[in-house]
Amino acid sequence: MESRGDEVIPRHPKRSKPTNPAHFSSILSQDSVLPMPNLPTELILEILLKLPVKSLLQFRSVSKSWLSLISNPEFVKAHLSLSASNKNYTHHGVMVKVSTKSVFVVKDCSLRSLLYHPVTEAFDLDYPGKSPNHYLWFVGVVNGLICFSIRLFDGLYDLFLWNPSIRKYKKLPNFRLDVSRRYYLDGHVNFKFGFAYNELQDDYKVVGIFPIYTRGHLSRVEVKIYSLKRDSWRCIDDFRRQERLAGSAKFVNEKLHWLDKQWNIISIDLADEKWAELERPSCFKQYVFLKLGVLGGDLSASFIYASSHADVWVMKEYGVKESWTKIFTTKSPGYPMAHPLHPTILTSNEGELLCLFGGRLMKYNTKDNMISYLDVTNFGPCLEAEIYVESLICPFSQQG
Repeated sequence: MESRGDEVIPRHPKRSKPTNPAHFSSILSQDSVLPMPNLPTELILEILLKLPVKSLLQFRSVSKSWLSLISNPEFVKAHLSLSASNKNYTHHGVMVKVSTKSVFVVKDCSLRSLLYHPVTEAFDLDYPGKSPNHYLWFVGVVNGLICFSIRLFDGLYDLFLWNPSIRKYKKLPNFRLDVSRRYYLDGHVNFKFGFAYNELQDDYKVVGIFPIYTRGHLSRVEVKIYSLKRDSWRCIDDFRRQERLAGSAKFVNEKLHWLDKQWNIISIDLADEKWAELERPSCFKQYVFLKLGVLGGDLSASFIYASSHADVWVMKEYGVKESWTKIFTTKSPGYPMAHPLHPTILTSNEGELLCLFGGRLMKYNTKDNMISYLDVTNFGPCLEAEIYVESLICPFSQQG
């Protein structure tokens, strides 16, 4: 494995540009087979930084100098920063898990097309570890890297870090639990994982939460953390809750968040690896479901009331209970309880919500409660959806 720390940047990078254009000018003039345009280096860089990853990858065959440029950590960081902050979503994709003919497949489509075009085409993705008999879960997305787990026949999991934009991936080493398999196999469906980036340590991490059962009863919960820099798992002992966690982890403010069975928000700090409980909004009625999400970089909570509506709250100032703010209420499009409302995937620049209802992607206008179902070809019932930004980030060397 190859880990180059200065290629790794925070989940919500600040807008930046390469700080030494003269350095890049020397790179571009080294051995290029193409004549250098008579343009200032700063202008060339500005053009290149706005190109999608697919276009930039075509420069790999031009010369070693162009390959050196698009692999340069400073360029990679600046490109991701500009792509993530693009308000037209030109460099954003939506990865979805779709059920077709009793087989689960992963598809990809353009976020910009979903929001602004009448018809969007979804494309099948040939992800690492793909098998028609395996079940895949998205764990999380950070800096264009997607972490996902695949449940194997024996009830265990393979975990992958994958950059679909450049088709590189890493299969994580297997985690080992300090018990015989018979003590946790019945509870394997309750394994939970979370994917995060620790900026201070400049390291990508995966947190695994494993309930351990004895004679069908939960006896303890084991927690392990994987470090990409160390390429290994290790146990942490701070988790003292004798209960399972629910839902998928949400990464906000250098912390991963889950719900417990009482709908409390539980977090782990990636810096000191300590667990804490985050206070929920105090002003809400009796709800049926609670789901966590991330909107605009802030932690969100969707309080879902049967099949009627959902109140969506956002914590404007992390860790401050009084900063919880209800930003909108979404009404159910009429699905029965078998299809509960899902958290909002995105709030667009126009204030429309991209949501997942009953296996379909839709746009929801909070001003008039109008719902627009999205026309997506080569699609099927959608089970999960994750937004990612195209990036050149590659803190590992495995080729997909």
